[in-house]
Amino acid sequence: MGKRKKTSKRKKRNDASQWFNFARDSYFERTSRPIYAIIFLLPFIVFYEIGTFRINTDVLNQSRIRVVAFVWMQNSLELLGFHGKLAWIAPPLAVLVILIALQITSGKQWRFWFGDVLPMAAECVLLAVPLIVLTLFLSSSTGSQAPMERPDNDQVVTSTHPRPAGPPMAEPGPHVLTADNRATPAPRHLLANIITGIGAGIYEELVFRLVLICLLMLLFQDALKLSHANAIVLSVLISAALFSAHHHIDFFSGQVNSVDPFNLTKFVFRTIAGIYFAALFAIRGFGITAGTHAFYNIIAVSITAHFFR
Repeated sequence: MGKRKKTSKRKKRNDASQWFNFARDSYFERTSRPIYAIIFLLPFIVFYEIGTFRINTDVLNQSRIRVVAFVWMQNSLELLGFHGKLAWIAPPLAVLVILIALQITSGKQWRFWFGDVLPMAAECVLLAVPLIVLTLFLSSSTGSQAPMERPDNDQVVTSTHPRPAGPPMAEPGPHVLTADNRATPAPRHLLANIITGIGAGIYEELVFRLVLICLLMLLFQDALKLSHANAIVLSVLISAALFSAHHHIDFFSGQVNSVDPFNLTKFVFRTIAGIYFAALFAIRGFGITAGTHAFYNIIAVSITAHFFR
């Protein structure tokens, strides 16, 4: 009896990154595995890295456009000794290492069915629809001039230094300003927004869902001994609020984002989006959640560019 309880507790800890289990070997169980997240998200990661370099040909020497969450990871890894070109590949490598570690500790199968890739992409697009509808509803009710808005629409970092102390933000529009304030044509800006939207889908989900929620669960459930249900509610709400707040202020520098000052409607929408992504993370795992976030950003900036410019 004691051995069974110990095994159950160990399994519960191993499944800390996902709180809902499906029938073994079903589509939903397979696609919630960390190995699926690795293979499904790998093209997104590669596209983000290559796209960032193509948008910024001098990216290693002078300027860069990066997602804030990516820069946070990069700066943290630099403190651990990753410098120069290695610092640029360290964040995507960290994503892969974390997911591989989760796959190992989960004890789930390593087999991958490539036939699941297209259904996963379709599922991510469908799961992005509720946020699209919510965005349109909130924008129409408040009379916003930019009806389609990503939850992370200001997460473009421009810098002239390898490691920015307080990165300024840029929001979607007909142009994006690079480090030397040169305006980029609208089609190039759309591509930049798609690239950063994909990066945000991966790295913000890693920071605010996979890492932050798991740490909060350890704090509330293991350290403070709260019930599992209360720990989940507090972890989801706190992570969602911080996800929303980081668009208005840089937590590391303490600087307020002057481009995107605090707005209650935006804050509420992003908090709701954070709760939604947290629910997806709990039910469907990291791969589907990050994919949904990325596809939402792609759809949002594309609709804005083509219909609301």
